[in-house]
Amino acid sequence: MHATHDYLPPRVYDGDQVAALDRRFIDEFGATSQSLMQRAARAVYAELAEAWPMPGRMVIFAGPGNNGADAALIGEIAHTGGWDVRLVAPLGLDGISAAARTAFDRYRDAVGEIVGFDDIPVTCDLIIDGLFGIGVNREVTGDGARAIARINEASARGTGVLSVDIPSGLDATTGRVHGTAVKASRTVTFIGLKIGLMSADGPAHSGELAFHDLDAPDELYADQPYRARRIAHRDLRHVLPARARSAHKGDNGHVLCLGGDRGLGGAIRMTAEAALRSGAGLTSVVCHPDHAGAMSQARPELMCLGLEAGNGSDTRLETMMGAASVIAIGPGLGAAADDPEAAPAFGDTLYEHALQADATLVVDADALNRLARAPQQRGNWILTPHPGEAARLLECDVADILADRIGSARRLAERYTAVVVLKGAGSLVATPGEMWLCSQGNPGMAVGGMGDVLTGVIAALVAQGLSLADAAMAGTYVHALAGDATADLIGERGMLPSDVIARLPGELNPVAR
Repeated sequence: MHATHDYLPPRVYDGDQVAALDRRFIDEFGATSQSLMQRAARAVYAELAEAWPMPGRMVIFAGPGNNGADAALIGEIAHTGGWDVRLVAPLGLDGISAAARTAFDRYRDAVGEIVGFDDIPVTCDLIIDGLFGIGVNREVTGDGARAIARINEASARGTGVLSVDIPSGLDATTGRVHGTAVKASRTVTFIGLKIGLMSADGPAHSGELAFHDLDAPDELYADQPYRARRIAHRDLRHVLPARARSAHKGDNGHVLCLGGDRGLGGAIRMTAEAALRSGAGLTSVVCHPDHAGAMSQARPELMCLGLEAGNGSDTRLETMMGAASVIAIGPGLGAAADDPEAAPAFGDTLYEHALQADATLVVDADALNRLARAPQQRGNWILTPHPGEAARLLECDVADILADRIGSARRLAERYTAVVVLKGAGSLVATPGEMWLCSQGNPGMAVGGMGDVLTGVIAALVAQGLSLADAAMAGTYVHALAGDATADLIGERGMLPSDVIARLPGELNPVAR
């Protein structure tokens, strides 16, 4: 099987799980290390020939493991294909396996000498990165780090870089960089899709992804553990069927958006507009009175109530909460009152009333910060933290969240009995028993307000009858797709959340692809 870009496998594995698949392939299905190396080399060269069709000068950085042996065999094939190939072994080749020794001997026989690392600028058309594989679990230092620096210098000058299985220095499980890591133009990965390629630092280092199972039988994967499922378009079609021709607004739910303290009205307006654009039948907003009138004029489809700080006894608020299918709370909610003896802040009133409501909650931003100060379990809610908010919710450092995003998402789901969306590159959706990964999205979405839009999308899907897990999964995916569609239209730099809102309907009405 061959897959690239949007057509990647649905199951995502950590480094240990992929290593176990590799061993099982050999032990139970008759593959040999040499045959797998040869299949990997042919698979990489097929991708290479597509991306760099004109042969030129190639420099291979090969380590002493099977990853380096794959790279040596790629060099043999490339030489036959007309490339001028040079293979560098910065870490030496002592203590290599018999299968790897055979691969390097084949390279010598077909191409020529394997040279040492001289730590000078690399000049060529394409670099093959085969220094380290998925086993890296400590900081890269010495000649390995210096070699990576030279690869990345060449990459910055426009030289193509193709990584074999994983960019050297990147953790296959966490997606974190161990001191330094190659920044590849393209990565061809094998056997199992590594979660580190698509989470944390992974997307910034992996470039375009291609996957090859090296002709593994389907039975290899049967009953084998994996870390997450990658959200794909088929999942969206499954949970968002076409609407009945007899549908009316009452069928599509009522989203109530709580937030927008004085000076922060834009945040809750984006949440509310995203809910409208995501198909909610009715959308209401409770915000500071300074914003209610302007919001109604700018977007007359919204029903807006201006609420004075501390006025939790307003019967209109109670009525709106009783009518809501789902409550989105947090964007623009404002900070909590510091003095427990002082009158409640604007956001305090809305937060306390939301916690007492029967409706499902979608909790973001300053509502998450309030929750971190007084943790509780609820069950019928979705939490959407970024890493900083997740750290506060788990009472740890942001570095701890980034070091283990999957574990952090799972702990949040368990601690708060919630569906959790841990935002960031490779956003994760977790329930206490399931995990999904969103591999869509782009750096242009790293701007204030994108999370407010996501809150509205998810809330609208809950209102339309999706389960909490399906709403979080589909909402995260649609939000990312809309971001990618916007980037395709106007580019990443300068993208606004309101640009993404405008693209939501096109992604929420999926057709067969």
